[in-house]
Amino acid sequence: MLNVKHLNFSYGKTPILKDISFKAEQGENVAIIGESGSGKSTLLKLLYGEFDLNGGQMFWKDTQILGPKYNLVIGYEFMKYVSQEFDLMPFITVEENIAKHLSRFFPEEAQQRVNELIKVVQLEAFAKRKVKTLSGGQKQRVALARALAKAPEILLLDEPFSHIDNFKKQSLRRSVFKYLKDKNITCIVATHDKEDVLGFADRMIVLHDNTIVANAQPKQLFKNPESPLIAAFFGEFNEINGEIIYAHQLKLTDTSQLKVTVKHSYFRGYFYLIAAELNGDTIFFEHNTSLKKETVVYLKIET
Repeated sequence: MLNVKHLNFSYGKTPILKDISFKAEQGENVAIIGESGSGKSTLLKLLYGEFDLNGGQMFWKDTQILGPKYNLVIGYEFMKYVSQEFDLMPFITVEENIAKHLSRFFPEEAQQRVNELIKVVQLEAFAKRKVKTLSGGQKQRVALARALAKAPEILLLDEPFSHIDNFKKQSLRRSVFKYLKDKNITCIVATHDKEDVLGFADRMIVLHDNTIVANAQPKQLFKNPESPLIAAFFGEFNEINGEIIYAHQLKLTDTSQLKVTVKHSYFRGYFYLIAAELNGDTIFFEHNTSLKKETVVYLKIET
């Protein structure tokens, strides 16, 4: 189990994280979300032991995680960290990068392990290619496979699918997160993409103003967002009479107190996102067709 107790960290006199406490069980997938600059990446680096804490403690099981003041070599055998800088060896192949830290005394077992992980990250066609010839997204997948090569107990992922093409992301997410669950590997993933969270994360931690403002299952936070920051992560929303109302909760009706004037229709694939004016403010709702500008319609809230 990962146990973070009252973590504090500053860059010089600038506080980055304040009184951060949370736990992650073996095999649990925990997503860290927050605005840019909220400290997501810094938190992962602290968990890896890249920086020294200003206060607090961190443990993986019975081992205290310490920074460079205490460790000549950063990191621990039981933990792997995949940052947004991949740090691969460009002049050797994909499979050689993945196998680099595996034992050479058991070449057949090592090759089986490499083949397994190449399949997980869906790079079978590129196994013999030198890394320097790959795209950014392909390199990101190699970095993921290399981090998994020695079967870590805990994996830290910083925006793990940010460089990968949209048409590939969904199947890759399913493959990687299924593998982590099957192998009971704890995963802490920092992300701004809700698709990295929904359907995969067991819990979601929200960072804001240098501290944790929410820590719960994604489903709970989606149904009962405690702030606009949390609601915005899940999609378009409105604040109506002090309540947070998602765009998909507003439906056309014959008459109501929510009388709005259509200003724009945005095509979103299987629906249109309609921007409308309500008492001088802009609100958004979803509809199955485009609506003509300046049309007056009435809305009801469906919870």
